[in-house]
Amino acid sequence: MNNSVTNTVRLLGAGLRALLVLTLVTGVIYPLVVTGIAQGLFHDKANGSEIKADGKVVGSSLIGQQGYSLKYFQPRPAGGLGTNSVNTQYKLILSGATNLAADSKDLVKQVEDAKAKVVKDNSVPGYTVSPAQVPADAVTSSGSGLDPAISPEYAELQVHRVAAKNNLPVAQVEKLVKDHTQGRTLGFMGEPRVNVLELNIALKDLAAKQ
Repeated sequence: MNNSVTNTVRLLGAGLRALLVLTLVTGVIYPLVVTGIAQGLFHDKANGSEIKADGKVVGSSLIGQQGYSLKYFQPRPAGGLGTNSVNTQYKLILSGATNLAADSKDLVKQVEDAKAKVVKDNSVPGYTVSPAQVPADAVTSSGSGLDPAISPEYAELQVHRVAAKNNLPVAQVEKLVKDHTQGRTLGFMGEPRVNVLELNIALKDLAAKQ
C-alpha cells in the first residue's frame, strides 16, 4: 500500500514538473522568442502593416477601405458579409466572397450596375470611358472582400477623373500611379497591383502642394 502511494505521489510530482516546464517553455519562452524575432526582423508586418499619414495611423496596407470621394482613387467593390458601426472606413466585419454562381442573375446585375457606375464616374470632359475598358477588378470583389489593391489598369482608368477633380495635370497623376505600381511578388507570383490607400495618401500630398 505504501509503495502504491509512493509511486502515485512520484508520478504526480513528475507530471507536475513536466507541466511547469512545458508551460514555461511553450507559454513564456517560445512566445517571447518568436515575438522578439518578429519585432526585430519584421517590425512593420508584426504590428499590422500600419500606414501612417500626418503622424497618425490611417489604416493597414493589408485591408482595403471604402468610402472615398470621387476626388480619390476607388478600391474594388467590397464583398464581405456583415457591417459594423464602430469604424465606417472598414464597413465589413466578416471577410468573404459573395458565393454567387457565375450565372447568378443577382451577380450579373451587380456587375452590370457596377460597370455602368465606373463608366459614368470616370467619363470626364475630353475623356470618355467605354464599357470594354472596365477591368474585372473594378466590378467584382476579391475572395476576401477586403482587397487593399487594384490592378494598374483600373488605376489608369481613374486617372483623368482624379486629375480633373483635383485640378492636377493628367501626366502628374499618371506618374503617381506608375510610382505606386508594385510588380509580381518575387517576380512571378500574383499580378501587378496598386495599393489604393498608399496611392490616395500620395495623391492628397500632391494636391496639397499645388
